[in-house]
Amino acid sequence: MIKRKSIFILGLLLASTVIFTSCGKEQSPTTGWNYNDSKNGGFQVAPYEEQETGPGLVLIEGGTFVMGRTEQDVMYDWNSQPRRITVPSFYMDMTEVRNLDYLEYLHWLKRVYSDENPRIIQKALPDTLVWRDKLAYNEPYVDYYLRHPAYRDYPVVGVNWLQARDYCSWRTDRVNEYILVEFGILDYQDAPSADNHFNTDAYLVPEITGIGDETDHQLVDIAPNGGGYRRARMEDGILLPKYRLPTEAEWEYAALGLIGNTVYERVVERRMYPWNGHITRTDDPNNYGDMVANFRRGRGDYMGVAGDLNDAASITAPVYAYWPNDYGLYNMAGNVSEWVMDVYRPLTFEDMDSYNSFRGNVYKTYVRNNTGAIADKLYNTIYDYKGILNWLQGKPGVPGTGFFQNLSRTPNADEKKLEASLVSGLQAIIKLNDERKYEEASDAMAQLLEDQLYSNPSETIEVAPQIEKGISDFIIAEPGELRTRDVTIEENLERRNYRKADNINYLDGDYASNYNSTDWTDWKANNGTSKMYDYGQTSMITDHARVYKGGSWKDGAYWLSPGTRRFLDERQSTDDIGFRCAMTRVGSPIGNY
Repeated sequence: MIKRKSIFILGLLLASTVIFTSCGKEQSPTTGWNYNDSKNGGFQVAPYEEQETGPGLVLIEGGTFVMGRTEQDVMYDWNSQPRRITVPSFYMDMTEVRNLDYLEYLHWLKRVYSDENPRIIQKALPDTLVWRDKLAYNEPYVDYYLRHPAYRDYPVVGVNWLQARDYCSWRTDRVNEYILVEFGILDYQDAPSADNHFNTDAYLVPEITGIGDETDHQLVDIAPNGGGYRRARMEDGILLPKYRLPTEAEWEYAALGLIGNTVYERVVERRMYPWNGHITRTDDPNNYGDMVANFRRGRGDYMGVAGDLNDAASITAPVYAYWPNDYGLYNMAGNVSEWVMDVYRPLTFEDMDSYNSFRGNVYKTYVRNNTGAIADKLYNTIYDYKGILNWLQGKPGVPGTGFFQNLSRTPNADEKKLEASLVSGLQAIIKLNDERKYEEASDAMAQLLEDQLYSNPSETIEVAPQIEKGISDFIIAEPGELRTRDVTIEENLERRNYRKADNINYLDGDYASNYNSTDWTDWKANNGTSKMYDYGQTSMITDHARVYKGGSWKDGAYWLSPGTRRFLDERQSTDDIGFRCAMTRVGSPIGNY
């Protein structure tokens, strides 16, 4: 008897069958014209089977499951009500990202940006000071945890959500560059620079010059007007989709690993943890009674008693420690909690979509010139200018949030002069950016930083290093990338599925859900920002609050349940939050079985 998966694969093969002419050319079954024939236009169809699994990834076959609370709601947050959804197949890292992996990332950034833009490196540096505790001696971890080889296979911590997202983007480019070099399509670049290094998005735009212009190694272009050679295209099936953070639904689905508990479509045991049973010890006869995850067993007990350590880890543990779940994923409970892509809302489970659930969509498109062509790649660093201004001065209406407002001493004359110069310069830059004079704005920002922070070093301005580090946190685009912008309502007037770019507040922070506001002009005056979360007064929730999942080495067993959820501002980091990357699965959901 043929299994249903085999029938599905056979159907795919039949659907992809094409007609061959007497001369062996592959024909279109709808028009009759030959594929891959330069005589009739040269429409190329590349042979393709299935998506390759990227480095470090494991295929997570999707399906339906009940997302949400599997344990009692002891926190009484009521933010994780069970709800059935479907998650499509995707890929996820087998382990958390290690210190060694992140050091490789930092090394590459130093090679490329150290001479021209050290702020990009500063932006990526993990905060090693997260290990400090006012009533504990953790300085050895501050000094050694990230860089000492003893910890190289341990999960990286002190990384905020923005840094984790940037790492995923960098990894996409390095993996795709490696693939093209291995295929002989791209020359190995031994000296990448800030404005001349491989970027996947820029490479896929043929009009943009730079990496990938070597005609000796490009693919043959059989189109009559193709010029003989071309770069690889997405249609060739060579490049992989982007690495990214997993969504909350993907992470929770992968952590539960219910594929090991299904008989046909029946889940024989609903799990509380990524393993069967309601206890945190193994029943394996060879390791009977051993802990199956790295967590805090009880108050003050992080590792057990000498001679028989229960989890053999005082803080974090190597990423391959303990047993993997049924998808082959390690440490989906314990060790470190993990960032996911979603923006936090307490009632997410009440208004989430039942397929591929996610909150946090901000739709963007590439900036184009007046001819409609995609604008050239960036040669300057782009910042969130308004974010920097708010960081320096404080958010309007929120006292005590500005850098200079929070100084522990009164700024001296030189520091006050620096503040005034930065504020006035940023206001002028914001005006240029609002007028869509993007290049002028980025040039003016580079000049402002050069004039105020680099040209005249002074020992009287003690806050200069902190200001430079703070400004680096607001980098939103780097040299070598393509410039993007939010889509506008005007270009989406005929759409029915969405209109505006930012959908973080959809069904949650819209005009109807505001509190203490009855006037539409009041809504517009706040740039469409919801007032239902009074940040700093009644709530810590903003559109920058990101979900992190799973328990850590500091948590009790309750947080090991995949259905639990917490949040933290995307610019903050801790000593118990790490991350792992995911990738979309394209094509069939079942892979090469």
